[in-house]
Amino acid sequence: MAITAQDVKALREKTGVGMMECKKALTESNGDMEKAIDYLREKGLSASEKKSTRIAAEGVVLSYYDSDRKKGVIVEVNSETDFVAKNEKFQNFVKNIAKTIIEKNVSDVEALSSTTMVDSDQTVEEVRQGLVLAIGENMKIRRFEVVDGPAATYVHGGGMVGVMVTFAADDAIAATADFDAMGKDVAMQVAAMNPGYLNEEAVPAEVIEHEKGILIAQMKEDPKMANKPEQVLEKIVSGKIGKFYKENCLVDQQFVKDSSLSVSKYVEQTAKKLGGDIKVTGFIRYERGEGLEKRNDNFAEEIASLVNG
Repeated sequence: MAITAQDVKALREKTGVGMMECKKALTESNGDMEKAIDYLREKGLSASEKKSTRIAAEGVVLSYYDSDRKKGVIVEVNSETDFVAKNEKFQNFVKNIAKTIIEKNVSDVEALSSTTMVDSDQTVEEVRQGLVLAIGENMKIRRFEVVDGPAATYVHGGGMVGVMVTFAADDAIAATADFDAMGKDVAMQVAAMNPGYLNEEAVPAEVIEHEKGILIAQMKEDPKMANKPEQVLEKIVSGKIGKFYKENCLVDQQFVKDSSLSVSKYVEQTAKKLGGDIKVTGFIRYERGEGLEKRNDNFAEEIASLVNG
C-alpha cells in the first residue's frame, strides 16, 4: 500500500511523533493507522515525545574544530538536568553532532535532525529519541554556528560556556603550537570577559550615541560639571567613550593574562614571533541555557502530585 504525505501527517497529529518515524511506522504496518500507532507505542516513541514537553535548559555547549577541513562549529544541546549533561552517552552524542555538522555540511537545526549521524545508520533525530528513552530525560539540539578558516576553541566549566574565535592567518602560522596557545588565550578572554563587540568599528552608531547621551546627562546632574561649556563636555565624553571601547571591544580589552597588554597587542606579539600577520576576525560565545526558561521545581508540590495520583 502506498503511504501518502496525508497519512504521515495524520499519524503525526495522533501521536506527536516525528515525521520520519511516522512514515517508518506506516511502512512497517502496511499503511494501517492503528497498527502504526501500536508500532510506535511498542518502540516507546510516544514516551519520548511526552518527555519533549519538559523544560530542557541545562546541557552543554561544545566548540569543536576540524583541522583537516579547516572548519569549526559551536553547538548547544540542552538537557533537563546538569546530572545528565555529565553523562558519557550524552557527551558523546554532542560530539557526534558537532562532527556530523562539519562532515556533512549541515546548514541548520532542522536539516540536522534528518541527517544521518556520523558512525551510525540512524538520523540525528532517531539517535536523539533513542537517547531520550535510554536516559529518561528530554534533550534538544538548540543552536549551532559553523566557521571556516583558522579558529580557536575553548569550553569552560564542562560545557557551561563555549567560545569560537576566528582569525586571518596563513596556513603555516595557523599550524604552529604558538598560534594554538595564542588562540586558546583569546578564546579564554572571550569566555571570561564576555565582550559585546569585536572592535570599535563593530559597535553600532546608535549604541555610541546612547552612551554619549547617558554620559552628558550624568555630567549635567553633577554640580561641578553642569556649567562647563558644551565643547568641554564633548571632550570629556569622548574620553569616556574610549573607556567604553576598552571594556566592551575584544581587541581593545586589557588582556587578562598580562594587564600590560591589550588583546590586539598580545596577538601582534605572537604574529611578530611567528614572522607573519594574525588578525582576530570574529568570535562566537554561547552560554548554556541563556534566554531559556529554567526549571523551577517545587519539591512539596511534586510529592503532593505523586500522592494524589
